[in-house]
Amino acid sequence: MNPTRVSFIRAALCRHFRRDPYSPRPLEGLKILDVGCGGGILSEPLARLGADVTGIDAVEKNINIATVHAASDPLTSSISYSCTTAEDLVKENKKFDAVISLEVIEHVANPSDFCKSLAALAVPKGAVVMSTINRTMRAYATTIVGAEYIVNWLPRGTHEWSKFLTPEELVLILQRASVSVQEMAGFVYNPLAGNWSLSDDISVNFITFGIKESGSDSEKARVVAELKTDPIS
Repeated sequence: MNPTRVSFIRAALCRHFRRDPYSPRPLEGLKILDVGCGGGILSEPLARLGADVTGIDAVEKNINIATVHAASDPLTSSISYSCTTAEDLVKENKKFDAVISLEVIEHVANPSDFCKSLAALAVPKGAVVMSTINRTMRAYATTIVGAEYIVNWLPRGTHEWSKFLTPEELVLILQRASVSVQEMAGFVYNPLAGNWSLSDDISVNFITFGIKESGSDSEKARVVAELKTDPIS
């Protein structure tokens, strides 16, 4: 799935920051934070695209693996890895042009607070990118029954269906965190070809691209959000 995720992120960031998508290093100079970076599967391709990447993860073993792997390539050796959390970086008043968190929010205790931390780490008009799993029966069948119990792609118990968020819920949570979602796409797996592709089908895996609002935009979004019915009570 990773090349497909990277293609979405690259295209969205190039549009937003007005970069040439056909350049070999279109993200040159952008400060990007990869939250929940794991072993660096996303951080490394972003660095190869020219970004100044910081990768963080709460698991020290993941950071150690990511650091060792990145050191083997001059294009990725500059990635700054740290065993910390988004909340800790907020306390340090860190800021980034883009904050990315893929397949993490479905594992956190408080999605709303998590999104507020991501938003706080983005500069005004900066980008916030998130991907997760929709709370549908199809997602339950494919990501839990299929991936964890049939084909054993993931350890059993990796996901809890009740923690999955619908696209509407994630959009509202982000809106309340002063992030306006601009784009959304789904990921579809083709078992015959053995690859993933972007799709309008967001019933299982989906990704969002949002923009951190300025102060006046945030106040406007807060009022709109308060007028809506809350589906996450």
